[in-house]
Amino acid sequence: MPSKAASRLFRRGEGRRRGALLAVASLLGLSALGEAAARTVRIVQAQTLELRRVDEQELVVITGGENGAQVELRVDEDVVRAVRVEYNRTRRTLTLIGAATYRTAADGQTLTGENLVVDLAGEQLTGEDVLISDADIEIRGQQVERVPGQLRASGGYFTPCAKCGRTPNDYAFRAERLIVYPGDRLIAYRAQLLLADFPVLYLPVVVLPLNDPERQPRLLIGTGDPDGVRIEADLPFSVGASTLGTTLFRYYENRNPSVGFGVSLRSYAPLPFLDRLDLYTLAQPKPFASDGTQQLGYDIDLDLTARGRIPLTLAVRDLDYSLNVLRNDIGRTEADPERGVTRVTFGANVEYPLFTAALNYIDRYGPEPTTALTTPLKEPEVVLDPKPYTQGGFSADFKVTAGRYTGASNPLSRSAAAEGINITTTRLEEQHALAFAARPWTNADLALTNTFTGRYYGTGARTVDLNLGVELNQRFNDTNTLRVRSNYFRLEGTSPFAFDALGGRRLSAPLTLDLTTVPVRDVTFGVSYTHDLILPASLQLPAAFRLNVNRLPLNVTSSLAYNFGTRELENAAFNVTLSDPNADRVTVTPALPARPATPESPAVPARPETATRSSRWPAPDLTLTASGSYSRTGGYEPFTVRATVTDDVRTNNFSVYASHDIDTPRLSSVGFEASLTTTADAVLNPITFTARENLNILTPRITGSYALTWRGAYSLTAAHDLALEQPDTVRESGTVTFGVGTVGLATNWQLTYGGPYDLRRQSWTRPNVSASLRATRPGQSLALAAVVNTPGLDQTRLELSRADLNADWQFGTRTSLSGRAVYTRTRTGTFPDDVATDTLILDPLRFGLALGNGPKPGAYLTASLRQTLTWQAGERVNPSPLAPVIGLTIDRCCWSLQAEIDMSLRRYRLAIGLPGSNTYPLFDLTGDGFNVPLLP
Repeated sequence: MPSKAASRLFRRGEGRRRGALLAVASLLGLSALGEAAARTVRIVQAQTLELRRVDEQELVVITGGENGAQVELRVDEDVVRAVRVEYNRTRRTLTLIGAATYRTAADGQTLTGENLVVDLAGEQLTGEDVLISDADIEIRGQQVERVPGQLRASGGYFTPCAKCGRTPNDYAFRAERLIVYPGDRLIAYRAQLLLADFPVLYLPVVVLPLNDPERQPRLLIGTGDPDGVRIEADLPFSVGASTLGTTLFRYYENRNPSVGFGVSLRSYAPLPFLDRLDLYTLAQPKPFASDGTQQLGYDIDLDLTARGRIPLTLAVRDLDYSLNVLRNDIGRTEADPERGVTRVTFGANVEYPLFTAALNYIDRYGPEPTTALTTPLKEPEVVLDPKPYTQGGFSADFKVTAGRYTGASNPLSRSAAAEGINITTTRLEEQHALAFAARPWTNADLALTNTFTGRYYGTGARTVDLNLGVELNQRFNDTNTLRVRSNYFRLEGTSPFAFDALGGRRLSAPLTLDLTTVPVRDVTFGVSYTHDLILPASLQLPAAFRLNVNRLPLNVTSSLAYNFGTRELENAAFNVTLSDPNADRVTVTPALPARPATPESPAVPARPETATRSSRWPAPDLTLTASGSYSRTGGYEPFTVRATVTDDVRTNNFSVYASHDIDTPRLSSVGFEASLTTTADAVLNPITFTARENLNILTPRITGSYALTWRGAYSLTAAHDLALEQPDTVRESGTVTFGVGTVGLATNWQLTYGGPYDLRRQSWTRPNVSASLRATRPGQSLALAAVVNTPGLDQTRLELSRADLNADWQFGTRTSLSGRAVYTRTRTGTFPDDVATDTLILDPLRFGLALGNGPKPGAYLTASLRQTLTWQAGERVNPSPLAPVIGLTIDRCCWSLQAEIDMSLRRYRLAIGLPGSNTYPLFDLTGDGFNVPLLP
């Protein structure tokens, strides 16, 4: 009998909240399934819930309500939807009444059927007339049973073509019994092959892989010289739930031997303490030599990788290790020094509370190396790295590395070079870093450092890298700092190995003084000087002086470097700016009346009202700058003076400048720059104007550019670059151009006139007009460009010299047209007897048409044309007809058919593409005959 409380609660209509439903579901035992059946059921959507007792069994009935509303449950991560669900608490089963769906999260499958029964305790599902679908395959079965790791169906129908949505399916199978291993394979017994749902073949068993794309079976069949018939097959397999692999088969008719085998395997936690194992090995018959000689034996490729962890009692974390064994012979010539070489790399790391340790082993097996080893071999290497020690201001860090190494010999070591291109010996490396920091007195910081790296070799050689340092920083007030630093560097020794050879020898003891001070307000002065106690005077570094002034309206930045050892000025630079945009601002201090003295405070005299300017600069809108520099190697740079006037709107400014060449000495260049933006109406009529002009007096040459922009889209430009003095034999002074166009719009156009210009004759010599248009829309683009030569002093004809068309047009979703055409005209000879050569390049023109009535086209018709047409003096130079390439592609989910007609080569080709393999050419028909590539 149903619970009266439950019935009363869930028959009051739709006004009840989902929270109350979940609360009662918990009372009825739905939330306790996790304890009894190791699975958790959650109600996501439901309308009513009732508890009944039938034949000593407790039933929980969940319905979705009126108008066909469905119940939605979550069984762990699986999703269950049905109009009515009956949960048998006694048997721990869910019965989905009517049309229902069960979505498995682990396999990504959706099961749709009538009256499905879910066994929560055994994780099984049974039903009749069930449809199973995922991203790769669709299965229908009269009776379906789902158990962990398998799906079983009787009277089944399955097809890989269902994902394409086409009807009928290209091919399918009808089988008496099906077994599906999700994510791996499907096995069908006593099956019929259906093409377009028509039975054509009976098969006792069919195995269909359901793996990832890289694990799909692959079959390649071909023929050619000198191998003859060639067959390559990759067949996937699995061992249990943790090991996946692929069997590799190779056959070459004319090689000796003809058959090769291999395997590609990956396994997850196959053994204790082994997390991942990857293996790829292939024994392939040796190919023919470059001179056509048959080679005997096999080429072997081997790649073995293993990673794992071993728990240790006192370690901070598990010991982790990795092993790699690598050999690559396939594709290498017999003379390749890496042929037959197997490389082994092993590494293990462990961390304890007081130290970390590592064991590294890198070795090679096979023929002795004939070249220098770029990567040293470690046979083996042990690393011990204690944790840093810290006590107060003192810290210490040590590290020791020892091992036996084989590496390239250091050519600077005579004993190592005598051993050959490579040398093998032992090596001990000790590294430490010591540091101490303290504050000996107020505003003082003291730091002592010592870093050392020493390497000691079995040959008796050694190398030392030592750095001792002491640094004292003293602060005076908050603006003055004095830093004194002293170091001792010692780098010496010769390593027998090239991989850790020192870059040279060094013995140095620099003493550095660095002072930064503010002698007066807004003035900063700094000096830095380094003197090496060991180096001679000629090798000492220069002293650097810095002086900066930032007191309105003056801003000065200057630097100077002087070498006291050579008594030479190395470099100097300065920049002086006079400006204050806030110079017209006045600060008013109100008057203060007199106040007589009292026992608590002295007398205060009267103070009148005062007005104070922000600075003494009289012109807030004027900025003056001066800059210059000198270097010992480059000499003096031009001394430049610039004056800039700025409006209240900071984008409006005008500046003039002049540069003086000190070496000449004479004025080198003058110029001006201007920028103007209107602000009366920034929306309807914004105008921007920029101008730049420069006169180089030394060359002499004048260059400039002007631009006027209206509404941010329409622009008018002018530019020139002209030499004012040139030899009489030169007929052109430079270029002068004028242009108008638009910018920043979906449809842009530009029109430009100009070209080479001669100042003596006051006109253009070879002018031209260039125009361009670019328009873009969704799915459409068009670009046009043309150059027209116009009459000038050295050019008499008006003619088109170049035209360029580039278009891409989509007509709906089925038709497209794109291409590029370029026309050019060039002339050879002397006017009027010169000869014109016209060239038209189509590169390429493409047309595409999708065929089919469904949402996805079933075929594609394409045509493309790549051709160059040339005329000389009006006559065709290469009178060949147009030769387009026409193609037809039939695209299905599991196969494709391609046909191509090449008019230029007079070739007809047909090819087919199958899943998991390349495209197979079926035949080629050319002028030389008929060819079937798959036949020998």
